[in-house]
Amino acid sequence: MGSFKLGGMTFGSLFKKPETLLYPAQVKTPYPHQKGHIANKVDECILCGMCARVCPCHCITVDKKAHTWEIDPFSCILCGSCVRSCPTTCLLMEPASTAVAARKHVIDLVVPDKKAASEA
Repeated sequence: MGSFKLGGMTFGSLFKKPETLLYPAQVKTPYPHQKGHIANKVDECILCGMCARVCPCHCITVDKKAHTWEIDPFSCILCGSCVRSCPTTCLLMEPASTAVAARKHVIDLVVPDKKAASEA
């Protein structure tokens, strides 16, 4: 009885497309609310540091004097606390997954100084 069922499954799979993708050549489209990685719109960032304070894994560092915002994507658990706490909504949870990397790195973004830009 079991061999008939297995034969039916095998015969049925000959006439339909495969369930899997060939990963490097074909990439699956992300789901609408999939948690992929954190993105920062640096033009809107005011360097308040709320994201760094609420981050449970302390992977975000904000330096107001140097005008830098950095995140360690390998320590991030994608909880979205930083996105919810941002007062200017400059942080986004992008649905695309992070790129594959050979070694750990920190994403360092330089936030433009709005006071210096308005004086010039």
